[in-house]
Amino acid sequence: MSKEKAYKLLAIQEGISNNEAKDLIDDGLVSLHGEKLSIARGLVDTKAKFSVQKIAKPAVIFQDENIMAINKPPFITSEKIATMFKFELLNRLDKETSGVLLLVKNDEFKEEAIKEFKKLNVEKIYIAVVNGIVSEEISVDEPILTIKGKGGAISKISPLGKTALSKIHPIMVSGKKSLVKVVIKTGRTHQIRVHLASLGYGVIGDEKYGKNRSKRMFLHAYKTSLLGYEFIAPLADFSFNEFGFEISKNMKF
Repeated sequence: MSKEKAYKLLAIQEGISNNEAKDLIDDGLVSLHGEKLSIARGLVDTKAKFSVQKIAKPAVIFQDENIMAINKPPFITSEKIATMFKFELLNRLDKETSGVLLLVKNDEFKEEAIKEFKKLNVEKIYIAVVNGIVSEEISVDEPILTIKGKGGAISKISPLGKTALSKIHPIMVSGKKSLVKVVIKTGRTHQIRVHLASLGYGVIGDEKYGKNRSKRMFLHAYKTSLLGYEFIAPLADFSFNEFGFEISKNMKF
Protein backbone atom coordinates (compact mmCIF):
# COMPACT_ATOMS: atom_id res chain seq x y z
CA MET A 1 0.00 0.00 0.00
CA SER A 2 1.55 3.29 -1.11
CA LYS A 3 1.23 6.38 1.04
CA GLU A 4 1.51 10.15 0.59
CA LYS A 5 1.14 13.26 2.71
CA ALA A 6 -2.50 14.04 3.38
CA TYR A 7 -2.42 17.66 2.18
CA LYS A 8 -0.92 16.66 -1.19
CA LEU A 9 -3.63 14.09 -1.83
CA LEU A 10 -6.32 16.51 -0.70
CA ALA A 11 -4.99 19.18 -3.05
CA ILE A 12 -5.29 16.76 -5.98
CA GLN A 13 -8.78 15.61 -4.95
CA GLU A 14 -10.14 19.16 -4.56
CA GLY A 15 -8.16 20.78 -7.38
CA ILE A 16 -6.61 23.34 -5.04
CA SER A 17 -3.08 24.39 -4.06
CA ASN A 18 -1.06 22.55 -1.41
CA ASN A 19 -1.27 25.59 0.88
CA GLU A 20 -5.05 25.72 0.55
CA ALA A 21 -5.23 22.02 1.35
CA LYS A 22 -3.06 22.52 4.46
CA ASP A 23 -5.34 25.34 5.62
CA LEU A 24 -8.44 23.16 5.25
CA ILE A 25 -6.88 20.44 7.40
CA ASP A 26 -5.55 22.92 9.97
CA ASP A 27 -9.02 24.48 10.18
CA GLY A 28 -10.52 21.10 11.10
CA LEU A 29 -12.60 20.86 7.94
CA VAL A 30 -11.27 17.57 6.57
CA SER A 31 -12.25 14.06 7.65
CA LEU A 32 -11.07 10.59 6.66
CA HIS A 33 -13.02 7.45 7.56
CA GLY A 34 -15.29 9.56 9.74
CA GLU A 35 -12.41 10.99 11.80
CA LYS A 36 -11.21 14.59 11.62
CA LEU A 37 -7.71 14.95 10.19
CA SER A 38 -5.39 16.94 12.43
CA ILE A 39 -1.96 16.59 10.83
CA ALA A 40 -1.64 17.93 7.29
CA ARG A 41 1.69 16.20 6.74
CA GLY A 42 0.50 12.83 8.04
CA LEU A 43 0.88 9.90 5.65
CA VAL A 44 -2.28 8.28 4.33
CA ASP A 45 -3.19 5.72 1.69
CA THR A 46 -2.93 7.23 -1.81
CA LYS A 47 -6.43 5.88 -2.52
CA ALA A 48 -7.92 7.79 0.41
CA LYS A 49 -11.12 9.76 -0.18
CA PHE A 50 -11.48 12.83 2.00
CA SER A 51 -14.67 14.47 3.21
CA VAL A 52 -14.40 18.27 3.18
CA GLN A 53 -16.81 20.43 5.14
CA LYS A 54 -17.76 23.62 3.34
CA ILE A 55 -17.65 27.00 5.08
CA ALA A 56 -20.64 29.34 4.82
CA LYS A 57 -19.92 32.91 3.73
CA PRO A 58 -19.99 35.69 6.35
CA ALA A 59 -23.15 37.78 5.93
CA VAL A 60 -23.70 41.42 6.84
CA ILE A 61 -26.55 41.75 9.35
CA PHE A 62 -26.44 45.54 9.58
CA GLN A 63 -24.17 48.49 8.95
CA ASP A 64 -24.17 52.27 9.24
CA GLU A 65 -21.52 54.97 9.60
CA ASN A 66 -20.44 53.58 13.02
CA ILE A 67 -20.65 49.82 13.03
CA MET A 68 -20.95 46.68 10.96
CA ALA A 69 -22.51 43.49 12.36
CA ILE A 70 -21.56 40.22 10.68
CA ASN A 71 -23.17 36.79 10.97
CA LYS A 72 -19.94 34.83 11.39
CA PRO A 73 -19.90 31.19 10.28
CA PRO A 74 -17.86 28.62 12.20
CA PHE A 75 -14.34 27.61 11.09
CA ILE A 76 -13.19 31.13 10.25
CA THR A 77 -11.30 33.47 12.57
CA SER A 78 -12.61 36.86 13.63
CA GLU A 79 -9.35 38.40 12.40
CA LYS A 80 -9.86 36.98 8.91
CA ILE A 81 -13.35 38.49 8.73
CA ALA A 82 -11.95 41.88 9.79
CA THR A 83 -9.47 41.63 6.93
CA MET A 84 -12.21 40.67 4.48
CA PHE A 85 -14.40 43.66 5.36
CA LYS A 86 -11.51 46.05 6.09
CA PHE A 87 -12.75 47.30 9.48
CA GLU A 88 -11.41 46.88 13.01
CA LEU A 89 -12.82 44.25 15.38
CA LEU A 90 -14.93 45.48 18.28
CA ASN A 91 -15.32 41.99 19.76
CA ARG A 92 -14.00 38.52 18.98
CA LEU A 93 -15.55 35.08 18.67
CA ASP A 94 -13.67 31.81 18.86
CA LYS A 95 -12.91 30.33 15.48
CA GLU A 96 -15.42 27.50 16.08
CA THR A 97 -18.19 29.84 17.29
CA SER A 98 -20.78 31.33 14.94
CA GLY A 99 -22.96 34.41 15.28
CA VAL A 100 -22.82 38.16 15.85
CA LEU A 101 -19.38 39.66 15.26
CA LEU A 102 -18.95 43.43 15.45
CA LEU A 103 -16.63 45.63 13.40
CA VAL A 104 -16.18 49.33 14.16
CA LYS A 105 -15.90 52.06 11.52
CA ASN A 106 -14.57 55.09 13.40
CA ASP A 107 -12.49 55.89 16.47
CA GLU A 108 -15.13 58.00 18.22
CA PHE A 109 -17.69 55.20 18.24
CA LYS A 110 -14.99 52.68 19.14
CA GLU A 111 -14.15 54.62 22.32
CA GLU A 112 -17.82 54.82 23.31
CA ALA A 113 -18.35 51.12 22.70
CA ILE A 114 -15.25 50.07 24.65
CA LYS A 115 -16.52 52.07 27.64
CA GLU A 116 -19.82 50.18 27.47
CA PHE A 117 -17.99 46.84 27.46
CA LYS A 118 -15.92 47.91 30.48
CA LYS A 119 -19.04 49.04 32.37
CA LEU A 120 -20.70 45.66 31.59
CA ASN A 121 -23.50 47.47 29.75
CA VAL A 122 -23.39 45.15 26.73
CA GLU A 123 -25.95 42.34 26.61
CA LYS A 124 -24.77 39.14 24.93
CA ILE A 125 -26.98 36.11 24.37
CA TYR A 126 -25.57 32.81 23.13
CA ILE A 127 -27.31 29.60 22.11
CA ALA A 128 -25.60 26.24 22.63
CA VAL A 129 -26.28 22.53 22.26
CA VAL A 130 -24.94 20.69 25.30
CA ASN A 131 -24.64 17.16 26.55
CA GLY A 132 -27.13 16.30 29.27
CA ILE A 133 -30.61 17.41 30.27
CA VAL A 134 -30.88 21.01 31.46
CA SER A 135 -34.30 21.39 33.08
CA GLU A 136 -33.97 24.57 35.14
CA GLU A 137 -32.28 27.94 35.09
CA ILE A 138 -28.73 28.00 36.46
CA SER A 139 -26.49 30.93 37.40
CA VAL A 140 -22.74 30.38 37.43
CA ASP A 141 -20.67 33.00 39.26
CA GLU A 142 -17.16 31.58 39.03
CA PRO A 143 -13.98 33.57 38.26
CA ILE A 144 -12.03 32.54 35.17
CA LEU A 145 -8.28 32.57 34.80
CA THR A 146 -6.87 32.53 31.26
CA ILE A 147 -3.34 31.43 30.44
CA LYS A 148 -1.98 32.25 27.00
CA GLY A 149 0.72 30.09 25.45
CA LYS A 150 2.11 28.98 22.10
CA GLY A 151 -0.73 26.51 21.67
CA GLY A 152 -3.34 29.22 22.24
CA ALA A 153 -5.30 30.37 25.27
CA ILE A 154 -6.72 28.01 27.87
CA SER A 155 -9.08 29.06 30.65
CA LYS A 156 -10.15 27.53 33.95
CA ILE A 157 -12.18 28.39 37.02
CA SER A 158 -9.79 29.80 39.61
CA PRO A 159 -9.93 32.19 42.59
CA LEU A 160 -7.06 33.98 40.83
CA GLY A 161 -9.24 34.71 37.83
CA LYS A 162 -11.52 37.57 36.83
CA THR A 163 -15.21 37.79 37.70
CA ALA A 164 -17.38 35.85 35.26
CA LEU A 165 -21.16 35.42 35.44
CA SER A 166 -23.20 33.21 33.12
CA LYS A 167 -26.97 32.69 33.32
CA ILE A 168 -28.16 29.49 31.66
CA HIS A 169 -31.78 29.04 30.54
CA PRO A 170 -33.17 25.75 29.16
CA ILE A 171 -34.98 26.00 25.82
CA MET A 172 -35.53 22.44 24.53
CA VAL A 173 -34.46 18.88 25.23
CA SER A 174 -33.94 16.21 22.59
CA GLY A 175 -32.78 12.79 23.74
CA LYS A 176 -29.88 13.40 26.09
CA LYS A 177 -28.98 16.81 24.67
CA SER A 178 -30.28 20.26 25.52
CA LEU A 179 -30.61 23.51 23.65
CA VAL A 180 -29.81 26.32 26.09
CA LYS A 181 -29.63 30.11 26.14
CA VAL A 182 -26.67 31.64 27.95
CA VAL A 183 -26.75 35.33 28.92
CA ILE A 184 -23.46 37.01 29.81
CA LYS A 185 -22.26 40.54 30.52
CA THR A 186 -18.66 39.64 31.26
CA GLY A 187 -16.76 38.29 28.27
CA ARG A 188 -13.89 36.23 29.60
CA THR A 189 -11.98 34.00 27.19
CA HIS A 190 -13.94 30.75 26.68
CA GLN A 191 -16.27 31.76 29.53
CA ILE A 192 -19.40 29.94 28.36
CA ARG A 193 -17.53 26.80 27.39
CA VAL A 194 -15.71 26.64 30.75
CA HIS A 195 -18.82 27.36 32.84
CA LEU A 196 -20.98 24.82 31.01
CA ALA A 197 -18.27 22.16 31.19
CA SER A 198 -17.91 22.77 34.95
CA LEU A 199 -21.59 21.82 35.34
CA GLY A 200 -21.17 18.65 33.28
CA TYR A 201 -22.97 20.20 30.30
CA GLY A 202 -20.15 20.36 27.77
CA VAL A 203 -20.92 22.14 24.49
CA ILE A 204 -21.27 19.64 21.65
CA GLY A 205 -18.09 19.75 19.55
CA ASP A 206 -16.01 21.46 22.26
CA GLU A 207 -13.00 19.18 22.35
CA LYS A 208 -10.98 21.41 24.71
CA TYR A 209 -13.43 21.72 27.62
CA GLY A 210 -16.44 19.56 26.76
CA LYS A 211 -14.23 16.62 25.76
CA ASN A 212 -16.48 15.59 22.89
CA ARG A 213 -16.23 15.67 19.13
CA SER A 214 -18.63 16.74 16.43
CA LYS A 215 -18.47 18.18 12.93
CA ARG A 216 -18.50 21.65 14.55
CA MET A 217 -18.85 23.30 17.95
CA PHE A 218 -22.51 24.18 18.51
CA LEU A 219 -22.11 27.56 20.17
CA HIS A 220 -23.73 30.59 18.53
CA ALA A 221 -23.59 34.29 19.46
CA TYR A 222 -27.29 34.94 18.91
CA LYS A 223 -27.75 38.54 20.02
CA THR A 224 -25.59 41.52 21.02
CA SER A 225 -27.03 44.82 22.26
CA LEU A 226 -25.09 48.03 22.95
CA LEU A 227 -25.54 51.81 22.67
CA GLY A 228 -29.11 51.45 21.40
CA TYR A 229 -28.20 48.87 18.75
CA GLU A 230 -29.52 45.29 18.76
CA PHE A 231 -28.08 42.70 16.39
CA ILE A 232 -29.46 39.17 15.92
CA ALA A 233 -27.85 36.33 13.95
CA PRO A 234 -30.61 33.82 13.02
CA LEU A 235 -29.97 30.44 14.57
CA ALA A 236 -31.47 28.26 11.84
CA ASP A 237 -28.69 29.25 9.43
CA PHE A 238 -26.18 26.97 11.17
CA SER A 239 -27.76 23.48 11.37
CA PHE A 240 -28.86 23.36 15.02
CA ASN A 241 -31.98 21.47 13.87
CA GLU A 242 -30.01 18.29 13.25
CA PHE A 243 -30.34 17.24 16.90
CA GLY A 244 -34.12 17.12 16.70
CA PHE A 245 -34.75 20.66 17.95
CA GLU A 246 -37.56 22.36 16.04
CA ILE A 247 -36.02 25.73 15.25
CA SER A 248 -37.43 28.23 12.76
CA LYS A 249 -35.88 31.45 11.48
CA ASN A 250 -38.67 33.44 13.11
CA MET A 251 -38.03 32.00 16.56
CA LYS A 252 -36.87 34.51 19.17
CA PHE A 253 -34.78 33.72 22.24
